[in-house]
Amino acid sequence: MQKIFLTVFALAIVGSCAFAQDSTKSIVDANFLAEERDGFVAVEAEHFASQEKAGVRAFYLTTPTQHPKADSDGDPPHWLGASGNAYVEILPDTRRNHSEKLTGGVNFSNVPGKLAVLNYKIHFNTPGRYYVWVRAYSTGSEDNGLHVGIDGTWPEHGQRMQWCDGKHSWWWESKQRTEKVHCGVADEIWIDVPTAGEHTISFSMREDGFEFDKFLMTTDKDFQRPADAGAATVLKSGSAPAFELPSGPAGDGTVSVEADKVWDPVTITQSGPYAYETHDLLDSAKPNPFMDYRMEVTFSQGDQSFTVPGYFAADGNAAESSAKSGNAWRAHFSPSKAGDWKYEVSFVSGKGVAIDPNAIGTSVASCDGKSGTFKVDGPSKPGNGDQSRTGMLLPKATHLVFAESGKPFFKVGPDAPETLLAFRDFDGTRTLKPKPGPLKSFKNHVQDANETDPTWKNGKGKGLLGAVNYLASKGLNSMSFLTYNVDGDGANVWPHVSPTDKMHFDCSKLDQWSRVFHHAQFHNILLHFKLQETENDDWRHGTNSDSGKEIAGALDGGKCGPQRKLYLRELVARFGHLNMLEWNLGEENTQTFEEQMAMAVYLDSIDAYGHNIALHTYPQQQDKVYDPWLGKAPLTGLSLQNMWDAVHKRTLLWVNKSRNSDHPWVVANDEQGQADQGVPPDPGYAGFDGTVTMKNGRKYDLHDIRKRTLWGNLMAGGAGVMYYFGYALPENDLKCEDFRSRDKSWDYCQIAKEFLLENEIPIHELKNMNGLVGNKNDGYGNWCLAKPGSLYLVYLPEGGKVSLELSKESVDFEAFWFDPENGGELSPTKVANQRAATEFDSGVDAGKDRVLLLRAK
Repeated sequence: MQKIFLTVFALAIVGSCAFAQDSTKSIVDANFLAEERDGFVAVEAEHFASQEKAGVRAFYLTTPTQHPKADSDGDPPHWLGASGNAYVEILPDTRRNHSEKLTGGVNFSNVPGKLAVLNYKIHFNTPGRYYVWVRAYSTGSEDNGLHVGIDGTWPEHGQRMQWCDGKHSWWWESKQRTEKVHCGVADEIWIDVPTAGEHTISFSMREDGFEFDKFLMTTDKDFQRPADAGAATVLKSGSAPAFELPSGPAGDGTVSVEADKVWDPVTITQSGPYAYETHDLLDSAKPNPFMDYRMEVTFSQGDQSFTVPGYFAADGNAAESSAKSGNAWRAHFSPSKAGDWKYEVSFVSGKGVAIDPNAIGTSVASCDGKSGTFKVDGPSKPGNGDQSRTGMLLPKATHLVFAESGKPFFKVGPDAPETLLAFRDFDGTRTLKPKPGPLKSFKNHVQDANETDPTWKNGKGKGLLGAVNYLASKGLNSMSFLTYNVDGDGANVWPHVSPTDKMHFDCSKLDQWSRVFHHAQFHNILLHFKLQETENDDWRHGTNSDSGKEIAGALDGGKCGPQRKLYLRELVARFGHLNMLEWNLGEENTQTFEEQMAMAVYLDSIDAYGHNIALHTYPQQQDKVYDPWLGKAPLTGLSLQNMWDAVHKRTLLWVNKSRNSDHPWVVANDEQGQADQGVPPDPGYAGFDGTVTMKNGRKYDLHDIRKRTLWGNLMAGGAGVMYYFGYALPENDLKCEDFRSRDKSWDYCQIAKEFLLENEIPIHELKNMNGLVGNKNDGYGNWCLAKPGSLYLVYLPEGGKVSLELSKESVDFEAFWFDPENGGELSPTKVANQRAATEFDSGVDAGKDRVLLLRAK
């Protein structure tokens, strides 16, 4: 891309880790030695001298700028309030409540000294009995146990330290769990120090997920619990790093512009206020950079004007640096015309101003009102696939069309895995449910990566970028993913700094998402954003017994409040400029109509381009959920879930209902079958025999999917399909990492798409006329789309013959057969007496599908 720099400036790169090392290793120097005085000693948990037995579980350091990179952690960082702004946590955490499996020697050890052992060096001046207190953060019933020992021994009274009180806060405790008292007996945790001099005090894991901030040892049996972090450590020798809160310089408001050609993204970057992702949590006087600043940029040319939201971009290079702070603020725009464009920045601050369009706010003087111009060149050369019909992809009547050319778009691609973004190479990505929500590497697609792919951090991202390359190579033009699934099936995708903090966003993770999304756009792949999962779209699904509502996944309990508005604004600001994008209000949505409407209206109000807004729900709920929307904006599409053989009937129902309401919808079929079923893998893949047996005993295969799902949707006037992989099939909906599992089905999708495009079938202008071929719209039989006087398209799922009434036509037609299984050229066939009912014979055995195309001469 050609870069036009109107002003050159340097962004502050700050907020990186105080040191770069393994977060399970000691951070103190070799001479570090705490000292006991007057029968008392206190030590920070992160100031251990060494860690042992860390192969299965380990203590990981967390600070304001360094978070553990370990799979499975059910809690957000709790360094706020931790002594010294740091603590250590035992990870991975795979047992957080009673319902999760306890595995001795893995996530639990009732025997001390077996797993994750921390050693601390302390010089004691006074030998004797010391009562041990530990400051911990406990959120659930199964992350609250620890053992303490001395000089390699684990005395009985150092075992089974237990926390029950002080949930969701840093809490001092000194109790021992017993057979009779599970919440622990006071004054029973103590260690005898035999002699004056240096001794090693050790702590070892009892339960994974334990968060350890500080410990103290005192000879005073009547010691009173501290109300805060307690006394500081007295050092005999050595030193330890301090974890200061991040700070940095504010920018002076200068602006840089990157611009190239029509429909390529324009990026405005402004040096503005210095911020940290969780600035307001660090210091209550600081603004939340996502909520309390509102950057908007208006782009204009002639009578065209687009106002887009901006966002906090940390240091401006967060994908590479993992920075959480900086002074870079950014906005994106997709220009529809060549020539000179003007931009003007609006930048104000105020409590909650980002999501309140009526709030005036206070002008950020260095940034507000900055303006300038830039030039956009003519359109790029036609790319592969559909981008040869250039322009923004927008809903028009029953189909998506390219804004510039008006050409239709036929969606084909995978609807799995829904946890596509649970990718190991994305910063801050972990799973809250190891089963069934593993992280992905897409290792089978590393072979598909290219040297020019936009990787990050010295080659990260190849697996997922390679998967995008593979999908493009198969001629597919869409992919689907959840952007938020806390409390959902996978529980491993969120854009926030943690799964339970809904007001702060992970700049580096989102920057890395952006690289993948832009790579998909380069390959002309539509991005289907599923904005939430059924399990977290409202409170009515219930809440986790341990966590309660305070950390349940639902944004604002289902309403369109501050959490949901901020979430939508961040996604639109960062990705709304992408040409090939559609918003789905949520997988199997269970919000009320009023909640859906509020969400859609807000989304539409901040999306400057008018992308497709679709709604997905359970098959049995469709009438109840969709009927209230008939005739109403801003909903423009449906994402249907149906059994594979009901696709034609259900697509046709909603195409016709919406047309009759004078507000036609883009109706796609994006999920097939019940939860455990879906589109099968190719025969022979991972030992799969090629057929799926339904609960009623019926069987189906990939040919049935081609006929009844793919062509079923298209021949009902639908906008296309995405394939769901089912829970019980190889490479299923949650765990899929190999798109080659459905390689043959992708061939069938490409054949259908290319047939429609290469023959310039104006399917968006055709209407279903099944009655012309004797079909009563029961989902079976032959199907017909037509524009009388111009074109007829007939699909024969089982081959054979078909009669078509052409007697009322005043023009002559030419006819062709097409093979939707194998593709190839059109095969001309004769039109008999056109002035009567005309019979056409496909000439193939029963069971072989064929397409009949009639065009006016």
